[in-house]
Amino acid sequence: MSYGVSAALQSAIYQALSADTVLTGLVGSAIYDAAPTGSVPALYVSLGPEDVADASDQTGHGARHDFTVSVVSDAVGFLTAKQVAAAISDVLVDASLSLSRGSLVGLYFVSAKARRVQDSDVRRIDLKFRARVEDS
Repeated sequence: MSYGVSAALQSAIYQALSADTVLTGLVGSAIYDAAPTGSVPALYVSLGPEDVADASDQTGHGARHDFTVSVVSDAVGFLTAKQVAAAISDVLVDASLSLSRGSLVGLYFVSAKARRVQDSDVRRIDLKFRARVEDS
């Protein structure tokens, strides 16, 4: 197994999301590697937790990265958050990302969970994706 591709994968995902005109048309530059602190935007995207498992085989080292991208909104209802979530999915599903280390074999949607954050008017959608990578 190799965890060596993790930073390259995260960087490529962030770059792909930040470069998408549909997504940035919805959230502007409010795409973060971690949840923002201080004055929080009314609508933002945050890269979240990641679980990694070995996916090495006879051809070499590899890993399966299960990661979360979150949409957080204080808008009334889920419509705006769902539009942002759809744009994220459109960018990432079957994406052909160029990594600075290793290579992306595939990127897939796994699941989503939409909910109100307890005791607040904040809505959150957690999108889970799976990336299969090889480390060269």
